[in-house]
Amino acid sequence: MNILEERILKDGIVKEGNVLKVDSFLNHQMDIDLFDEMGKEFKRRFADKPINKILTIEASGIGIACVVAQHFHVPVVFAKKAKSINLEGEMYVAEVESFTHKCKNNVIVAQKFLSPDDHVLIIDDFLANGCALQGLIQIVQSAGATVEGIGIAVEKGFQTGGRSIRNLGFQLESLAIVESMDAKTGKIVFSEQ
Repeated sequence: MNILEERILKDGIVKEGNVLKVDSFLNHQMDIDLFDEMGKEFKRRFADKPINKILTIEASGIGIACVVAQHFHVPVVFAKKAKSINLEGEMYVAEVESFTHKCKNNVIVAQKFLSPDDHVLIIDDFLANGCALQGLIQIVQSAGATVEGIGIAVEKGFQTGGRSIRNLGFQLESLAIVESMDAKTGKIVFSEQ
């Protein structure tokens, strides 16, 4: 069992509706030492790839992506969920549906931050149905850049996202894959990796 799985078992809370709360260490309060270990592991898993950019989506993926980027010594670009007055120039836009928030958002990346020369590692905290990842992949492809791989902290293996993304031919590496969880008992079962 890896360090992330151990932490999920210790501090994760299973809620009704297939929700796994990890806000005490992953996506509200952040355990930076844990993130550093995750960054080392992503660097190991994608060591043979010519990655020069990390791409994530706001907000929960940003912290993890920043620490991962330190291990690759590359910048992080994050897709914004709302157009603001300080965004200028041409944009890449994709529509994504959030499993957690049950809504659709347009996500935006300024074209000046992604080009055909970029080799991108996509990083996010959770993978459920894969909608956010599909939107980020669409943005990378719109830029003519290359998706070198996808790194996920926690994948819900009992949902369709991981299978869909892998079927598209991408190298998808999840640090913890939850095969099942039970809100009544709090039991979490991980897949063997």
